Amino acid sequence: MKSSQSKLDPARADKASKSQSSTAGFGCFGWILIFLSVIFIFATLPLSIWFCLQVVKEYERAVIFRLGRIVQGRAKGPGILWILPCTDTVSLVDLRTMSFSVPPQEVLTKDSVTIMVDATVYYRIFDPVLSVISVINVDSVTHLLAQTTLRNILGTKSLSDILSDREHMAQELELLLFDASKGWGIKVERVEFKDVRLPVALQRAMAAEAEAVRDAHAKVIAAEGELNASHALKEAAMVMSMSPNTLQLRYLQTLSEVASERHSTIMFPVPINMALAFSKN
Repeated sequence: MKSSQSKLDPARADKASKSQSSTAGFGCFGWILIFLSVIFIFATLPLSIWFCLQVVKEYERAVIFRLGRIVQGRAKGPGILWILPCTDTVSLVDLRTMSFSVPPQEVLTKDSVTIMVDATVYYRIFDPVLSVISVINVDSVTHLLAQTTLRNILGTKSLSDILSDREHMAQELELLLFDASKGWGIKVERVEFKDVRLPVALQRAMAAEAEAVRDAHAKVIAAEGELNASHALKEAAMVMSMSPNTLQLRYLQTLSEVASERHSTIMFPVPINMALAFSKN
């Protein structure tokens, strides 16, 4: 049962083994050095007291190595810590969320399109001991891991997926980074894509395609408008055919509208049937 658990979580097994080895003791020579350090501190009081106190801030944790072993197998703080300056080494770990920008990566997509993608990664350290004993430089390791993972995941996506589904890709990249970095005591909290840059030729082709689609859509709308207008004119013609005088009234109304828009003299012929109507009266 223990072997299966260690295979499932090697980071925890490694951490447990290291903590057990740290509590096994420093040996006879180690205890002699610690005893001499304590004697030296008391002999140089009160000057040595300033070298024995370490202030750890609220957002920090201190990993103390005494003769190369972690004291009690865990991080200390926050507050004031007592250390032995002759035998102890202190590593301060910042637990606040940090961020960095992934420089633009030139990626070949699944449909053989070369694009430039840059992103922003937010992460924090949740296990100070693992972050100190597992990697040399947490920032550098996380930075390089984000670059390689970003290139790998974008290489499996098509251009349309990258442009239309950024949020899902960011969540997928976040899970991959967390699975790869949790053994180092690092938690990737958020990944955001800042920009996707396309080649100039591809931008022109996409712009031409979008313009053609808009033109086709505009022509369809214009044709539908002409169709609706023709139906309305047909109905108007049927109404006017029932009363011939309606056409003459519409004619005069049109002339009135033209005269109001353009201040000019308009001469128009008068139909004979209208003159005959006046002569009969």
